[in-house]
Amino acid sequence: MRAQPTLLLCLTTFSLFAFSIAHAESGLASYYGYGKAAKSGELTCAHRTRPFGSVLRVSYSGRTIQCRVNDRGPFIRGRIVDLSVSAARALGMMSAGVVRVSVE
Repeated sequence: MRAQPTLLLCLTTFSLFAFSIAHAESGLASYYGYGKAAKSGELTCAHRTRPFGSVLRVSYSGRTIQCRVNDRGPFIRGRIVDLSVSAARALGMMSAGVVRVSVE
């Protein structure tokens, strides 16, 4: 009977691991200076599928920021997230324009 709790623990751990990986993605990010207005300096972004109000961790070149989803997009093939100007500045991608990021 000791095998059942061990099996249950293994299945639970695997399920949590699979769930966390399912929401991680990498691809191109750009920034925009238009759209829904946010509080001054608030780090916001646009994502196609994540719920409004959810917080994403975006990483680029050794920096990681947290930004809130407040818009839909990007609608350009290959891009996975559009960042507000303040979020792009915090991430250090203003001069590049479009960069490869990791989103969790």
